[in-house]
Amino acid sequence: MRFLSLVSQHRVVIILSLTLVISALLVPGYLSASTLGLGLDRAATIGLIAIGLTVLLISGQIDLSGGAVFALAGIVSVILQREIGILPAAIVGILVGTLAGAINGMLVVGLKVNSLVLTLATMLIFRSLAHWITNSQPVTGTDIMLSLALAKIHLDVFTLRSALFIALIVLLHFWLTRTIPGRNVFAVGSNPAAAKESGIASDRIVFLGFVFAGTLAGLAGVLQSLVTNTGSPVFGSELTVAVIAAVVVGGTRLEGGRGSALGTLGGVLTIGSLTIAMEFQSVPAYVQQVVSGLILILLVVLDRAVTTKGRAPGTRPALVRDNPITQGGTT
Repeated sequence: MRFLSLVSQHRVVIILSLTLVISALLVPGYLSASTLGLGLDRAATIGLIAIGLTVLLISGQIDLSGGAVFALAGIVSVILQREIGILPAAIVGILVGTLAGAINGMLVVGLKVNSLVLTLATMLIFRSLAHWITNSQPVTGTDIMLSLALAKIHLDVFTLRSALFIALIVLLHFWLTRTIPGRNVFAVGSNPAAAKESGIASDRIVFLGFVFAGTLAGLAGVLQSLVTNTGSPVFGSELTVAVIAAVVVGGTRLEGGRGSALGTLGGVLTIGSLTIAMEFQSVPAYVQQVVSGLILILLVVLDRAVTTKGRAPGTRPALVRDNPITQGGTT
């Protein structure tokens, strides 16, 4: 049990190290600056959504609609480019993500339902809306030169997207560890009733967590549409499992109350590195999904093995905590 506990505590370092070593052995030139830069940019797409999911999981919630919001926001921003210009269209696309997150948050808080079920439903709605808007066809933007500029790698490693991801991770780390609102997120996820008694507004934290997650999913979708000069209703369909796997690899627990920004960074880099290595080996996308799913299963089993021993008889782990609003109320 002690060995499993140590593995669980340091899993992000162990898994990332193994991924890099194995990938370097199998893929020639894998550790070159250009490949690492490509991998970091690819990881940033997962990472932007993972940042929002980290906050939600710590608070005891989950959002499965991130991939659908990613596609919808990108589509809206591309369609509006010809009407209002690239920058205003991008802002509107991000606001689409904010609105989607607000809808999720209001429904979870207002209806007091499990966020797993709720966001599964809104995921289907947002994805269907993306197909309806585009008639299930990709749409093209207006400026291919901007796409090339955004995809350009600076300092041999960073693109604009990956630099933004790293900056947001650093900000999230300081917010979670150095501010009272950040610590309140942990309190809500750990013990909603105690958080209520201490005067923490649980429903407000949960609502803003969904808004934050939706905004970042929208931002990721808009950036993807700008980089590819395309919006598509199928974009992001593979992201949900990859994002959850990245956050869980980083040590954030599905039960809530534990997680870190730096852990998520490690998890995102792990999944991103693994994805790039498999793409270099021409591994089909569906196999990549299987690998992400297997990693997620193994980590959930590991967490359960470590935590079951210390849990009181008769209690159960929550896949996602029963709605903390109903447990803790509002302030």
